[in-house]
Amino acid sequence: MAKFYDEKLNNSHKNRTFATVMPFPIHINIVDLVLKGMLIGMIASAPMGPVGVLCVQRTLNKGRWYGLVTGIGAAVSDIIYAGITGFGMAFVMDFINNEQNKFYLQIIGSVMLLFFGLYTWHSDPTKNMHKSGQQKGTLWYNTWTAFLVTFSNPLIIFLFMGLFAQFAFVIPDRPFEMLIGFASIVGGALSWWYGLTWLVDKVRAIFDDTGIRIINQIIGAVVMVFSIIFLLGTVTNLFRVF
Repeated sequence: MAKFYDEKLNNSHKNRTFATVMPFPIHINIVDLVLKGMLIGMIASAPMGPVGVLCVQRTLNKGRWYGLVTGIGAAVSDIIYAGITGFGMAFVMDFINNEQNKFYLQIIGSVMLLFFGLYTWHSDPTKNMHKSGQQKGTLWYNTWTAFLVTFSNPLIIFLFMGLFAQFAFVIPDRPFEMLIGFASIVGGALSWWYGLTWLVDKVRAIFDDTGIRIINQIIGAVVMVFSIIFLLGTVTNLFRVF
């Protein structure tokens, strides 16, 4: 009987040792990464720039599907620039992973978002906008032209730099998790374009030039509020660490 209890005690000790030596292998919160990716995709897509106005115009003039594929073309361009940004930041991860540098980068990211919100608030998206043609064209044509309009503005890289820094989004030694994160950016962007085209299709009367400017100002105000919240949160964490 004593031998039985000794063996049971040894097995229990081995199980505890195994549990200690073999921790759960995934340390990244996938849900958190997905939510960050979707928020990044929405923030990058939301301002009513030339492609946003084009999406509204095509939804009004051609139908919702034409507006939606316009958003898809823009989302493809955005994910290319997001990939370029993430790839570039991966080379300086030793610098980024330093705790003090990380806080400074998050502060810089918040300030960049604040200026982006101010720019969005003051900009007039109806100026020099790309007019939607009278002919519908194919869905592929509408997707391709929207991609070219968005891809012609590489300055969005700076927006992605600010967002990635603020959310500590780049994890180069976790390729599977990063794949999920970038897929979430696409999901967030497509969610925005789906919601926008649905709203435009349902409430057509408010989407004249004045309505577009007002919506753009609302988006700019929301981005500014979030950037201030992020900035205050980062400063608070900085005080906790130091």
